[in-house]
Amino acid sequence: MSTDATSPTPPAPEPGDGPDPAVRPAITADVAALRASFDAGTTREVSARLAQLEALRTGLRHERRRLTRALAQDLGKNGTEAAITEIGVVTQEIAHVRRHLRSWLRPSSLSLGAVLAPSSGEVRREPLGLTLIIAPWNYPLNLTLTPLVSAIAGGNTVIVKPSEVAPATSAALAHLLRTWLDPAWVRVVEGAVEETTVLLQQRFDLIFYTGNAAVGRIVARAAAEHLTPTVLELGGKSPVFVDDGVDLAVAARRIVWGKFTNTGQTCVAPDYLMATPDTLEKLVPHLRRATRAMYGRDPRRSRDYGRMVDLKHFDRVRGLIDDERAVLGGTGEADRAERYLPPTIMADVDWDDPVMAEEIFGPVLPLLAVGGPDEAIARIREREKPLTAYVFTGKTAIEERFATETSSGSLAVGMTLAHVGVPTLPFGGVGESGNGAYHGRAGVQTFTHAKPIARKPLTPDTLRIVYPPYTRAKRALLKRLFR
Repeated sequence: MSTDATSPTPPAPEPGDGPDPAVRPAITADVAALRASFDAGTTREVSARLAQLEALRTGLRHERRRLTRALAQDLGKNGTEAAITEIGVVTQEIAHVRRHLRSWLRPSSLSLGAVLAPSSGEVRREPLGLTLIIAPWNYPLNLTLTPLVSAIAGGNTVIVKPSEVAPATSAALAHLLRTWLDPAWVRVVEGAVEETTVLLQQRFDLIFYTGNAAVGRIVARAAAEHLTPTVLELGGKSPVFVDDGVDLAVAARRIVWGKFTNTGQTCVAPDYLMATPDTLEKLVPHLRRATRAMYGRDPRRSRDYGRMVDLKHFDRVRGLIDDERAVLGGTGEADRAERYLPPTIMADVDWDDPVMAEEIFGPVLPLLAVGGPDEAIARIREREKPLTAYVFTGKTAIEERFATETSSGSLAVGMTLAHVGVPTLPFGGVGESGNGAYHGRAGVQTFTHAKPIARKPLTPDTLRIVYPPYTRAKRALLKRLFR
């Protein structure tokens, strides 16, 4: 999410607007209360963590209608898409974490080596403390609650900051968390830039931010004041390469689904597609057919096709469309009043076109001709590292080349988007697309500290061999031990 598409957006100023004097005291009170709760050991017991996760699962079930309505209001998401990409992903994550948490937290034994014998060692995962989750608007439920599951499982207290760009979902999330979770564990701060600024002035033990790289840098600088570690889930232009000889009908369906789900407002959506000229010529009709099969000849009427989140983002993405290159969709079918941008595919795109200058974050798919996998790999390598890369190929050697010769947060072969919802796969970026990972065990590891514990009995005192003075016999023995 490297564009301004997910950055906090202040509300339009009104006469007499100014800082709310109640914001800072309320936030500092929440911070103090949650830190005191953590220090009192509220979150220490695994059974208590599991109970909070079960409470969240129960709350999701009871609040499903409210949450689904909010997602439809903010993003035009239909109920099925909300169930698959938002609520379903979170309930699956909760189930997976609850099933495995005790085994993940079990101390692991290790040897301390011959020099310290007799001795023993282990690694325990301990909670970090008070954490902050700053969530985006594009999957406002999933990308708020999935890291929250990891934070709770790790035994932390949490302040959740939903995105103000999706106000209905922010309100529904605040209701969910305040109704179903213990305020000694989790508190919600709604608002925009002012609230986020005050939050970032507080001391946390981890800040988890999902959004664009520009705000990610602001978060990282603020965290550095307290030496607070951060997890930054950002984005970038996730490429797709379609190799010669693949089943183009199947590839087209999977690409179209991954691109136009959530109206393209997905951090791992296919951002641009590369193939040889011959494959592109054959692929375009399949892309058209797949789009029409999913959304009809007039996607505006489809219950399964969403809307841009607001007019700011509508205008930005519409400005990237070159109607002369559109082989599907285009601005002629757009409706600003409805925030409707049609699924758009642009052919004969050049690498220096405006649509290639930033993450699109909307329903526009540029097609670019390359000479083959060599050029596709070179094009990926010359850009910032993306959050995900996609490859459609039937050749193991080509797949392996993309795995070893390109760097991205993840690599998906033969599919798009679906891998992000798998709790057994870590999800995160690299370089400009972010740092840190979560989902399943990776999330618990992110929200805990791996604490090594070393034990050695006082008798026999074998450490005497390393104490001065170093006699000839000691030197000979130590030389043998450390060679």
